[in-house]
Amino acid sequence: MRRRGSERSRVGTVALVAGGAVGLALAVPAAASSAAASSAASDPAAAGTVTYQAKLRPLNHQTGSGWLRLRLRGATATITEHYSGLAGKLNGKPYPHLQHIHGGARGMCPGMSADKNGDGVVSTVEGQPSYGPIQTTLSVRGGVTPQAGTDLTIAPKGPSVHYRRTITLSPAAVASLRKGIAVVVVRGDDPKTLSRKAQKEKSELVPSLPLAVTSPALCGVLKAMPVGGAGAGAGTTAVTDHATGAWLFGTGAGLAGAGALARVLLVRRRDRAAYRPA
Repeated sequence: MRRRGSERSRVGTVALVAGGAVGLALAVPAAASSAAASSAASDPAAAGTVTYQAKLRPLNHQTGSGWLRLRLRGATATITEHYSGLAGKLNGKPYPHLQHIHGGARGMCPGMSADKNGDGVVSTVEGQPSYGPIQTTLSVRGGVTPQAGTDLTIAPKGPSVHYRRTITLSPAAVASLRKGIAVVVVRGDDPKTLSRKAQKEKSELVPSLPLAVTSPALCGVLKAMPVGGAGAGAGTTAVTDHATGAWLFGTGAGLAGAGALARVLLVRRRDRAAYRPA
């Protein structure tokens, strides 16, 4: 009888330990998920890096094309861009192609139906209902604010560009990226491709410049690139990844604990059979 009581006590102790292990394992996923979400909410950088890409297509009868990739971490953006086929000269000098990230509107590139005055050109102002105001200037040096948006001295120049720069985006530009409504617009039409009426018009942004200089030549919507087969979001992907990792860890621990508990029950059943009174 003393031996049977001792075995029961041992089995009960092991079962209690195994049960505690199972409870701890089940608690791990929820705790880890909560910690990951809390970390991402308090620190935007904790959400990880999200990559956006835009295919640059021609507007206003231009023939250029290109692409732009933007890697965003917090408000820091590393931008890599290539385009070619745009106008190369303006008044005998390399053509300055102003470029910007727009947002806060419909998140799209305008069609020719946006040409309201019938001059055959969608001007910057006519395109704004589609892509919104300037939120960050993509200059080769110096300022990147909207106020730097018409500074020809810091714009990329020539018919083709290989552009790379790390800058701090405005809060408005970051918000537009996260919402999927950020649009890249590269300006500078070849005057020879425009109607006679448009060739005589002045820019709405800088009246001392021809309309062609500030009118869109290329346009592309920035979309998050998928990571691991899932759509990349503004931080949500990173949070989900952390939570998923914790869940998998917790499940493994839970399975191990459940296996231990099953072994304890098997021992208990065997002991009962061995010490059953005659």
